Amino acid sequence: MTRDMITEYAARVADGTLRADAAQEAALPELERIRAALAEPVKRGWFAKKPEPIRGVYMWGGVGRGKSMLMDLFVECLDVPVRRVHFHAFMQEIHKGMHEARQNNVQDALAPVAAKVIKEVRCLAFDEMQITDITDAMIVGRLFEALFEAGVVVVTTSNRVPDELYKNGLNRQLFLPFIALIKERLQVHELVSATDYRQDRLAGEATYFAPANEAARASIAAIWADMGGAQAKPLRLSVNKREVVLPAFHNGVGRARFHELCGKMLGPADYLAIAEAVRVLILEDIPSLSRSNFNEAKRFVTLIDALYEAKVRLIASAAAEPEMLYLEGEGTFEFERTASRLREMQGDGWGET
Repeated sequence: MTRDMITEYAARVADGTLRADAAQEAALPELERIRAALAEPVKRGWFAKKPEPIRGVYMWGGVGRGKSMLMDLFVECLDVPVRRVHFHAFMQEIHKGMHEARQNNVQDALAPVAAKVIKEVRCLAFDEMQITDITDAMIVGRLFEALFEAGVVVVTTSNRVPDELYKNGLNRQLFLPFIALIKERLQVHELVSATDYRQDRLAGEATYFAPANEAARASIAAIWADMGGAQAKPLRLSVNKREVVLPAFHNGVGRARFHELCGKMLGPADYLAIAEAVRVLILEDIPSLSRSNFNEAKRFVTLIDALYEAKVRLIASAAAEPEMLYLEGEGTFEFERTASRLREMQGDGWGET
């Protein structure tokens, strides 16, 4: 693509692909600044002056405001090696590379991993920067310093202002220099829009399907397709040195079956990490709950609590309506709160910020 971002955005508004949004238009000059700078030829040779570093962008704001769409447009407009990747997935790759380096007795395991990234790209485009793991928090500062020193340009989206990254995290004081580095090397831009496009897409649509029959599966498949599910890949989250896998994920929307999240030995930290990583979760085939699957029921309650507190939009198929899911056995009284939350989470305005 040869057109600049501002021209391309206007063209897509004109042909009806996009709807004009003042907040998105306000973000375009920052992204176009980076595109234009990256398009300039790099001077090489013994006496070539080292180019001034290109300041990246940290674009943050509420869910569904178009951050990921703008990132997609930015990447499409670039003519340099670029990597577009979800931040959690990228950090998993970094951990894997460091593990391999340690297996080869490399003293500084991060150095070859950073060198590989630097060799492959001139721009890294991260979606949903969020730090939930102490190991990530300790690595990310050194990694970004190496990227910036090598001239790799970083553009990232997040739902949080930099000062709220890794909020209340373990040993957070050790993470504060990274926040300072972000604010120094990236232009922080808040995307302020009154429109939540992801909520608009679901407005007036059913989001809880019972029973979980063929009709429910067809309805959820249609929603998933509308949200770009064809491009989904597994999302691997690092939680306390363990890997938690969300089977399908794309652009902030995750999809899993009940037993993939509640039939495994997962706990509160795992569900909190999932809730931080997704803005919409499609959870299929929730069964009837009772003393026969008490452990799965307890995990389900914990998962719903995490999603509720994080204001994640839930789309679900279940054996019964919320109030009829858990009718006998220990925990029926406590489940009343979960049923109430499931009802509240079906509202059109749920998850709005």
